[in-house]
Amino acid sequence: MVRMSAEERRESVVRAATAEFARGGYHGTSTEAIAKRVGVSQPYLFRLFPGKKAIFLAAAERCSQDIIRMFTEAAEGLEGEEALHAMANAYTRTIAERPELLMMQMQMYLAVAAAEQEGDHEFGASVRAGWLRLWDTVHLALGADVGETTTFMAYGMLINCVAAMGFPPEHRIWEGLSPSARSECPSRE
Repeated sequence: MVRMSAEERRESVVRAATAEFARGGYHGTSTEAIAKRVGVSQPYLFRLFPGKKAIFLAAAERCSQDIIRMFTEAAEGLEGEEALHAMANAYTRTIAERPELLMMQMQMYLAVAAAEQEGDHEFGASVRAGWLRLWDTVHLALGADVGETTTFMAYGMLINCVAAMGFPPEHRIWEGLSPSARSECPSRE
């Protein structure tokens, strides 16, 4: 049996944490559940990360990086409307294939709001920095047009909400969205 390096184990913790936090949220997920999913002890988990907050922020950062990479690859060599449609199609396909990314995003927003209410502004600053990089990626791909970027991100948030609530693709709520968004998004019936 090949032993994993600390970096490989850390990566497996981030993947497991993403799945657990996506399902249970920050407050509803225990480090014990993450350790169990990875197959390590809690003390080993805390040798890799100083605490639950650090694990959550690493998972949030990974989620943002994955979506940024997906948008960057989808828009590569494209401009304007072509870039917009390529990114939109890639996103809906991605959240259909990896619903934990959709749910992790939703949990990130909730966790920031809760942390801010508790006076923890570092938490929100970290998540907002990832979201700002996401915004900038889309903004550049759309020719630095603020209106286009705002519209794209607004539709993305609508897709997040509708998909997270499990509206099936044929539901009337999807009518204002492109046919590819309807067909690609996951249904949670």
